[in-house]
Amino acid sequence: MESKWAGLHLEYQRGHLLESEVDANPFVTFATWFKDARDAELYEPNGMTLATVGANGHPSARVVLLRQIDERGFCFFTNYESHKGQDLAQNPWAALVFWWGRLERQVRIEGQVEQLAEAESDAYYRSRPKGSRLGAWISAQSQVIASRQVLEENLAALEAEYADREPERPPFWGGYRVVPTLFEFWQGGPHRLHDRLRYLRQEGGGWQIERLAP
Repeated sequence: MESKWAGLHLEYQRGHLLESEVDANPFVTFATWFKDARDAELYEPNGMTLATVGANGHPSARVVLLRQIDERGFCFFTNYESHKGQDLAQNPWAALVFWWGRLERQVRIEGQVEQLAEAESDAYYRSRPKGSRLGAWISAQSQVIASRQVLEENLAALEAEYADREPERPPFWGGYRVVPTLFEFWQGGPHRLHDRLRYLRQEGGGWQIERLAP
């Protein structure tokens, strides 16, 4: 009996990834690939899977949005008391995955996680639409709630309270930075002979590039 998954097999055909085609700095290579993803008009190319591990050793993963990047690392924002926030308080390491299917590309990143400075979180919070800023106040993220109506009623009350003034950033909400120690760039290839180039951070601050078997 033929497996129902057999028809889902795709042959990757877009090309190869060679050492001569990447920069010695993985942040530069990532910027090039991210621009390609944006130019291809992919839906939310900044969506990234964030994997964390709690004190019990159990992993969990979810998609969050990349909001800032520089050579210090990759930044996202959330409730510090959420599931991921609690995991990071106990084990400040994480993995990120970007999947750009139309380009047949994936990027994996691993690294240590640090909270952003309050000024950085304040600046990003102020840049958000007012509804999103109020939403940060009313959502006890990852906690059980009675109904959707509870959220809507709390938001309506807060909208009335802040009708003529701007909300400040909640003390339990802010940003994290994943400081990479590893990048892996994956380009799909024919016959499942994918190209995988891994960057490992060296003690002196540089990066070693290695090719991995697919």
